[in-house]
Amino acid sequence: MASVSPIDVQKALHGVGYPSGKDSLVEAAKGNGASGEVLDALGAIADKEYGGPTEVSAEIFD
Repeated sequence: MASVSPIDVQKALHGVGYPSGKDSLVEAAKGNGASGEVLDALGAIADKEYGGPTEVSAEIFD
């Protein structure tokens, strides 16, 4: 689905406290200077609580 790497996503989510919802993840990524591609990928995930970075990556890349 995504044209970004898992590493890009994890860098964008540096410092996020989990569990965290989609909106919080997008806002954190913006604050961390994420690329438009990363923001698009996060914007396309399900609107739910994520328990950690592994769950976020699974939603984007699986």
